[in-house]
Amino acid sequence: MILAIGTRLQDFTTGSWTAFAKDAPIIGLNVGRHDAMKHLSMPVVGDAKLSIAALDAALAGFKAPAEWTGFAQSTRAEWVAYTDKITTPGNGPNSYCQAIRVVNDLCNPRDRVVAAAGGLPAEVTAHWQTKDIGTVDVEFGFSCMGYEIAGGWGARIAQYEREPDQDTIVFTGDGSYLLMNSDIYSSVLSARKLIICVLDNGGFAVINKLQNNTGNTSFNNLITDSPTIPTPFAVDFEAHAAAMGAHAETVVSPAEFGEAFKRAKAADKTSVIVMKVDPYEGWTTQGHTWWEVGTPHITNSPKVAEKHAEIEATRAKQRKGV
Repeated sequence: MILAIGTRLQDFTTGSWTAFAKDAPIIGLNVGRHDAMKHLSMPVVGDAKLSIAALDAALAGFKAPAEWTGFAQSTRAEWVAYTDKITTPGNGPNSYCQAIRVVNDLCNPRDRVVAAAGGLPAEVTAHWQTKDIGTVDVEFGFSCMGYEIAGGWGARIAQYEREPDQDTIVFTGDGSYLLMNSDIYSSVLSARKLIICVLDNGGFAVINKLQNNTGNTSFNNLITDSPTIPTPFAVDFEAHAAAMGAHAETVVSPAEFGEAFKRAKAADKTSVIVMKVDPYEGWTTQGHTWWEVGTPHITNSPKVAEKHAEIEATRAKQRKGV
């Protein structure tokens, strides 16, 4: 039985409808009728907070079987051991997850974390050990590139009203930074401090990885291998952020990243920390679900044809629904 609370049950949430057993019934608890009824769910239309209280009262005395609770606890322990290993600095080149680990170890339990597009939503979801309720904002719905700094700025405005002494921490890649960054200036101008972690992988490395995983050769996603770029060069994110009034610094390792983060915590204005991460290595390889990606039915590339057949074969795992 799956209780889906306040979710639109879209691709990322459901692994393109392969993440749940086909015979597992769903109860859709949602204030929107359309979303409550998705994929043949038994709909419960109502406010989530009020409905959960009503369900809790109706389930008084119910307790999950000990074997299920034990399975959940042991599986979580396995995952924590895996994430502890992969996020330890020195286990491979600089990566998203190593930076996430550094911040996770040093932040306050009430600090808020914001992430959105590319690989960071998955990496934050996989490796962030949540310290308190309502402290993680990961935009998965449409993988909104450019949301991170603007969304973090909005989160900081709200946070400042109730918890002005805590920090809003933004994780963003170089691509999303370049799409939207002007709220760095807004935050400095308004004295509403942000801590922005820019993890520079030299372009759009996750989309490059997706290209490769579908049998295609890299094309126009990493700056260094774009055939349309005659002379590749990197952006000086530190200088750019400093030009908008932020305290900014560039580091070369997770250890330096940690020291810079401590300085950012102690600072009284927005800080931007820049670190290069590897575009190919250091990704989380466990815990993935399938994602329905369009691939060519007709191609002259044997690699693309092979991946197309592989992806099409996995459609058998998808649940039936509307």
